[in-house]
Amino acid sequence: MFGGSTDNPYFIEKFGYGSVISFSCDLKTYITIHEDKLGYNIDAGKYIINYSRREETNSIKDIRNDPVRVVLEHFKPSPLTVSMTSDAYSQGSGLASSSAYINSMIKCLTLFNRKKLTDVEICRLSYTLESKINPFCGLQDPYGCGIGGFKRIEFDKDKSVKFNFLNTDLFDHFEPHLVFTGITRNSLDVLKDVTNNIEKAKPILDTLYLAYDHLLLQNYDDFLQLINQTWTQKKQTCSSIMANERLRSIDQQLNENSTVISHKLCGAGNGGFFLVFSHPGKLSIPLQSVKISVETNGVIGSTL
Repeated sequence: MFGGSTDNPYFIEKFGYGSVISFSCDLKTYITIHEDKLGYNIDAGKYIINYSRREETNSIKDIRNDPVRVVLEHFKPSPLTVSMTSDAYSQGSGLASSSAYINSMIKCLTLFNRKKLTDVEICRLSYTLESKINPFCGLQDPYGCGIGGFKRIEFDKDKSVKFNFLNTDLFDHFEPHLVFTGITRNSLDVLKDVTNNIEKAKPILDTLYLAYDHLLLQNYDDFLQLINQTWTQKKQTCSSIMANERLRSIDQQLNENSTVISHKLCGAGNGGFFLVFSHPGKLSIPLQSVKISVETNGVIGSTL
């Protein structure tokens, strides 16, 4: 909702501090791991990875799915089968799906190995591992989806992370939706551009401070209007955020729609989902959308 780009490690290094206001939503990613008794894992010594494609390999280093590979490289399990799915389009969506999958993989393997990690420890390890495949990954990604609830997260230069959990009354009065643009992209290129223009993100942090004050005072109308303001600021940081013509058209449609109170693009930019707020039951747009709510759980798992 607020503070995106200030969680970029280069922003925190330069200014000493970053912060976001966000909520984890009730759309989930799912990971299942299984070791067979006599089959591809045990007999053939193969790692099987099932997602939008299927991979079979005898070596972890040959796995092409980046989130799965970096987690397996860390835990070094014997051959097993990993299956991945989600409640919404995940690849290039701007919904921190890579972080969510890495969080889930870590949780799965700790359960599989009968070890315990807290949600914060899972998020910390998740960020370390994701940084190996995306050095521009923001800190809000693993912590935002790995720690449930509506919250302000603060990131200090000393690498400490602080949480302030917020009252959810806002969501009793206004309804959040995710609007799919139909555009997916590789966030790495956009994040590189954002990092090269990181000084331009400073006003985004100033708006977060103001939004936080309005939220504490329950000035929800002002809070939601500041989402529009911070989205404008985000677009001004670099041109690649709105490089796609269709994305610009959707942005304009949402801006002109009377049932949309506020909106902003999720993630790095140039595709994925818009977060839209409206009055309950009033949103009327000619675009694919799904109503979402705040998810209070973090990373959850079980064994069979």
